[in-house]
Amino acid sequence: MPPRPSLHSLLLMAASSTSAAAGDSALLLAARRRFPAAFATAWGHRVRLLHSVSATRLPRRAELACCFGTAPAPAAPAAPRSRIVRSDEEKRACEARLGQLVHKLKSEGINMSQWRLGTFQRLLCPQCKGGSTEEQSLSVFIRNDGLNATWTCFRATCGWKGDAQPDGVPKVYQAKRDMGNESDAGNGTDQEVKPNNAVKPYRKLREQDLHLEPLCDELVTYFSERMISPETLRRNNVSQRKWYNKIVIAFTYRRDKVLVGCKYREVSKKFSQEPNTEKILYGLDDIKQARDVIIVEGEIDKLSMEEAGYRNCVSVPDGAPAQVSNKLPDKDHDKKYQYLWNCKEYLDSASRIILATDADPPGQALAEELARRLGKERCWRVSWPKKNETEFCKDANEVLMFLGPQALKKVIEGAELYPIRGLFNFRDFFPEIDNYYLGIHGDELGIPTGWKNMDELYKVVPGELTVVTGVPNSGKSEWIDALLCNINEQCGWKFALCSMENKVRDHARKLLEKHIKKPFFNARYGGSVERISPDEFEEGKQWLNETFHLIRCEDDSLPSINWVLALAKAAVLRHGVRGLVIDPYNELDHQRSPNQNETEYVSQILTKIKRFAQHHSCHVWFVAHPRQLQNWNGGPPNMYDISGSAHFINKCDNGIVIHRNRDPDAGPIDVVQVCMKKVRNKVIGQIGDAFLTYDRVTGVYKEADDAIVAKVVKQQIRQKQASQHR
Repeated sequence: MPPRPSLHSLLLMAASSTSAAAGDSALLLAARRRFPAAFATAWGHRVRLLHSVSATRLPRRAELACCFGTAPAPAAPAAPRSRIVRSDEEKRACEARLGQLVHKLKSEGINMSQWRLGTFQRLLCPQCKGGSTEEQSLSVFIRNDGLNATWTCFRATCGWKGDAQPDGVPKVYQAKRDMGNESDAGNGTDQEVKPNNAVKPYRKLREQDLHLEPLCDELVTYFSERMISPETLRRNNVSQRKWYNKIVIAFTYRRDKVLVGCKYREVSKKFSQEPNTEKILYGLDDIKQARDVIIVEGEIDKLSMEEAGYRNCVSVPDGAPAQVSNKLPDKDHDKKYQYLWNCKEYLDSASRIILATDADPPGQALAEELARRLGKERCWRVSWPKKNETEFCKDANEVLMFLGPQALKKVIEGAELYPIRGLFNFRDFFPEIDNYYLGIHGDELGIPTGWKNMDELYKVVPGELTVVTGVPNSGKSEWIDALLCNINEQCGWKFALCSMENKVRDHARKLLEKHIKKPFFNARYGGSVERISPDEFEEGKQWLNETFHLIRCEDDSLPSINWVLALAKAAVLRHGVRGLVIDPYNELDHQRSPNQNETEYVSQILTKIKRFAQHHSCHVWFVAHPRQLQNWNGGPPNMYDISGSAHFINKCDNGIVIHRNRDPDAGPIDVVQVCMKKVRNKVIGQIGDAFLTYDRVTGVYKEADDAIVAKVVKQQIRQKQASQHR
């Protein structure tokens, strides 16, 4: 008795394309008579092998092209194909895989009366049930070797897709109809096969085949209730059709008056379309050579625009997406919005495109998707008015129904430019400008420093950058600490401190002394002044904790400017910080790219700081040391003396030099000169010098007497003249 053939052997005999059709059929028939049990799977599912009985067959490549709807390729001699000889063990494994796939497909709800292998099959989608038309929109493909099964629902509102593999088999890819040798699908090598690039032609519609009828009185009344006149319906060829014992509205899509597609709508707002037709905009002929084009989200909205006098309006065919896509696909993969590409020649001539999509989130997402493809520079958008005291109109038809055609016309006339990120009009900032003019926030003219002679030169404005410099031991950090204490006392501002030269305990001592105005210790520098009491100390600690937030590295690594600004942002959002101190510049990590010089690097750092300040309405004080001064005469340095780059003065809003008198002949050595070298905003200050005295015991700064100021200035003039004679 000859050996019993396996199921896979019979599948190979049925799928072979090189055998003559008649011979294959005879062989298959004989096999079925002799081995009927071999055609049943282990689960009792019968696999029916469908085989063409055509006497002459085209090569496999030509059959593939035909299944996409293209013209058959000329008959050519078929290339010899290698036949894979499989062992009995491989055959049994293949049979087991096929059985597992059938079981898994059934568990997904995919049931077929005939399980065809190596070809695409259409059936009813178990997820969407084919919609109201019960269209067989699910495509299922099972590989000949049982390594993979895939399925996709092609209804736009469903899109269910998935795949299944037998246990222990990795995911593989399969092209349509085994484009290469069958060995590619069954020799154990999981290779990706590129999909067929053949273009599927669209179905040509004929009006007599659709059996369209004029609208009945009930549907005319339905449109009248929505303020759509019979004349508008006739001009737009709105019809009806009997569909599964129902009468549905038929919106015909035409180009150059030729029927291209048809969309059906039930009164219950269920939609369907003629399958395999080209997607175009509804009302396309109305925008031919139009300079202004209105795009709406539904056919009834397009009819509503016509009632308001706008025929240059089209509707998208497929509704709105749930949200804006993350990535804009190229033309070949932009399937959802293919109708825009199909109508490109009509839209290219438009200089202004008004997007009048629905007011709900999907409608706004659709407007963004359209603007991204059409070009935001020529797009405008509408604002829908209120239909009552609490609700806004959702779309054009609601405006027409509740407010009338004149209101809809005003909506289009009031359309505004579609926003482009980074491009604004002054009008976009009018509320902010109004508040500035009215002084709503109270800091429009700057926050006082706490020293009257200093307020004439400098005030603190949120969102600005102040660069502070001075020779070592001039008191730059001390002066900034005193300024912060004054601002907190007047306005209650909170601050973030990135002070890398100070130990935390020393910085706390300096701030407490300025706040309480007593020395921290009974030390020599305190003299006979009483130190801070325990109660004052506890209250001071609470003040420190509420007013200042520290930005510090917990290890020995150097902080970068990005790291500092990231933590400063957190302090602004979490604690309401209004000021940031970065002290000093040379303590930051300054690793830069090899092709970037120091000037470019400093410019980049200052730009980042300014953007942070402006975006978070936070004033930033940035301390930078001057380079080593040659032939220094003891006078205050210049902002251009800062080590690194002239960008420190070029890019800052305010430039301050702190200078301490070191000559006893010129006056008290506790005199501090605050030199305003740059003030960008004339509203808050001007260039000039202010003189303060420093109390070494408490760290407090006070305004200097006029006599002291005159003596210091006179001595500086003498020093300058002496340096010029050298």
